Amino acid sequence: MTKPKYDLLVVGAGLTGCVFAERAIARGKKVLVIDKRNHTGGNTYCQNIESINVHVYGAHIFHTDSNAVWNYIKKFAKFNNYINSPLANYKGRIFNLPFNMNTFCQMWGISTPQEAREIIARQTAAENITEPRNLEEKALSLVGRDIYETLIKGYTEKQWGVKATKLPAFIITRLPLRFTFDNNYFNDRYQGIPLGGYNGIVEKMLADADVRLNTDFYSDRKALTNIAEKIIFTGCIDEYYDYRFGELEYRSLRFEHEILNMPDYQGVAVMNFTDEETPHTRIIEHKHFEVTSSPKTIITREYPTEWKRGMEPYYPVNDARNTELYAKYRALADADSNIIFAGRLGEYKYYDMDDTIEAALSQAVKLF
Repeated sequence: MTKPKYDLLVVGAGLTGCVFAERAIARGKKVLVIDKRNHTGGNTYCQNIESINVHVYGAHIFHTDSNAVWNYIKKFAKFNNYINSPLANYKGRIFNLPFNMNTFCQMWGISTPQEAREIIARQTAAENITEPRNLEEKALSLVGRDIYETLIKGYTEKQWGVKATKLPAFIITRLPLRFTFDNNYFNDRYQGIPLGGYNGIVEKMLADADVRLNTDFYSDRKALTNIAEKIIFTGCIDEYYDYRFGELEYRSLRFEHEILNMPDYQGVAVMNFTDEETPHTRIIEHKHFEVTSSPKTIITREYPTEWKRGMEPYYPVNDARNTELYAKYRALADADSNIIFAGRLGEYKYYDMDDTIEAALSQAVKLF
């Protein structure tokens, strides 16, 4: 038999695939990376427009509490000191996020943590919910009606496309309340944006790999399967198995980018819109991620949407039905020693960027 040309085929050039490729190459392996898009980087891909690095597939803010992950990613880029401090817009009223003393002062006109604690305690007690049956009841039992109806209900229902009373309670395990004046969204020790965007990181990771873009794995599946000793597959696991047990569910996103002839639109990188009437959930203003001298600004409106085949899957719907279905596909994958399913689509799990890197590094250590 003819020996395969490559040691490793990586299907998908997002962060997961890039980490596997980089680690394999560091161990002397010959790697081919393919992606059906016309660019590498997956959803971290940036385009420089009007001297502004635009996060084409939505805001990507790097943050981690892992020294190993931080030390790894810093090998490929320098990071600025961007701190994520988003705002919420509810019918024109502006609130700080995450829920902290600034939020409570804006909502109730109070000034001390004790006052905030008392209001929240009164409101949660008034709901008298001991066993929440759905997301709405769970949120009300944790934060009370004012915060829920102003900052959670509308945003959540737009995000998931159904009423909060139809969503399972386990989607919310906790809602962090900070009784300090701290607008830093993440608790992680390290955060920032890579200078020049994420493309430079990916280019360095894949510098010694063979890369084929505009290449759909399924268009030449047999040849690609035989081209390498092992496959790292970062696409949808149910699609790989031809939806044998049924289709896993996702939520998708639609983005509308707009160039504006003004220096600043909203004064912050991320603005959430938490009322039910506004159709988009967020507006991203990209120039606030990195210093730029551009006299213009670029905004992106983000619209959650129902996912159908052919659309980009963003958020796994990890309810009981989908969890059971994924377990069946996982069993097939575990029985196949020639392929490893990785990343949010391969593992049917939502990952932040640091989680993606940490998981891939951990798997790569065992593999190479």
